[in-house]
Amino acid sequence: MISCAGFINKRVAVLGLGKSGLAAARALTLSGARVFAWDDGEACREKAQKEGISIREFSRVNWGQVDALVISPGIAHTFPKSHPAAHDAKQAGVPIIGDVELLATSGTQAPQIAITGTNGKSTTTSLLGHIVEQSGRTVEIGGNLGPSIGNMTMMERDGLYVLELSSYQLELCPSAHFKIAVLMNISPDHLDRHGGMAGYVQAKTNIFHNQGVGDVAIVGLDDEPSRKIFNDLDRLTGRVVIPVATTRKAPGGVYVEDGNLIDDLTGDATVIMNLDGLANLPGIHNAQNCVAVYAAARKIRVDIEDIIEGIKSFPGLAHRQEIIEYFDGITFVNDSKATNAEAAQKAVACYDNVYLIVGGRAKETGLRGIGDLNKHIRKAFLIGECAEAFAAELEGKVEFEICGDLDTATHAARDAAKNDGLDHPVVLLSPACASFDQFKNFEDRGDAFRAIVDTMRLERASA
Repeated sequence: MISCAGFINKRVAVLGLGKSGLAAARALTLSGARVFAWDDGEACREKAQKEGISIREFSRVNWGQVDALVISPGIAHTFPKSHPAAHDAKQAGVPIIGDVELLATSGTQAPQIAITGTNGKSTTTSLLGHIVEQSGRTVEIGGNLGPSIGNMTMMERDGLYVLELSSYQLELCPSAHFKIAVLMNISPDHLDRHGGMAGYVQAKTNIFHNQGVGDVAIVGLDDEPSRKIFNDLDRLTGRVVIPVATTRKAPGGVYVEDGNLIDDLTGDATVIMNLDGLANLPGIHNAQNCVAVYAAARKIRVDIEDIIEGIKSFPGLAHRQEIIEYFDGITFVNDSKATNAEAAQKAVACYDNVYLIVGGRAKETGLRGIGDLNKHIRKAFLIGECAEAFAAELEGKVEFEICGDLDTATHAARDAAKNDGLDHPVVLLSPACASFDQFKNFEDRGDAFRAIVDTMRLERASA
């Protein structure tokens, strides 16, 4: 557990007692802070109370006597509407921070690598952590992925933190200093929480905020917002700015050309490895993950051979193009983490004969671009509250069937894939949507898909 050294004897309010909030409250309490907390859910409050966390209704708090409000990233503090406690804290001039700020002020000497982006940050974080661990170094992987910040280990200078950070988290860590900061890509997402695209881009850019001489910024060049950030950073002195790309050359950086990972960090454009055919890292989006990881790993002096071996041995992540079953000649792929249209597009483009399960609670981008991949999609099976709207988007572009729920869609997709008799059919759950209309989260949705497919396999075996 981290030490919250910067908050000893401080009065700290904690809003939200889910996974990250409870861990933060626990770490603060054990570090000597005077903690009181609240969650709008009774079950979360009861769980915290059992751990000795003081529970207090925030409407009764004298905010003039509070030193900081630690807020869980899922709770709005500005847009679209501030939570009442966040509003009252702001009015009183109380700093609003997240759990990443607790690590930033913990006193740890271990360097921190932070990774963000609209898509791919979880795989990139896990892949880099895997490579670093395989090379023999002590590493802690966490943040928006894996252990919450409060539950991470305090490490000495020879350790390394590899953190996946969301735009929500990056708004709430003003003291954070990342020795290496990686921005993968930017496309519209969470715009309601940031007041529009400009606010979302600014939140992502915060990852570079406290960098200085000797620090490293790694920036993708495959989208216009990220290219602008790269150009802005490149004009500043101090930090090293490294471009990475898959759709163009990246002089002085790392890029993909003809399926090969090219290292141009020293200007000699050396072919390192071919990325085609990596079963657990398929597609151009995973190539983007690989070039970013390669650049970061080289900057912490991981040997090239260890990077290559780490990329090849990486097992992949659950719910990210996870191959869960193969029977009746059909491959079933769980890509439940694809919660926006761009992520789903990238998954669809990896396969030729796709029976696509899509839908849920729609994001701002809807199904933008999915219909243009009709050469890959044999049929779409629509689920969730946006099914009718998605049907209108796909009309005349892709054959579709409104199924409503995941179980119906999975069976219908399996039947269509089996009856069409095409080569290498893939039943792909890549929803392009949030899951909250029918599931607790994307993991719950992916687990449900796995259970449905597993039941179909068992029924087939016993038939």
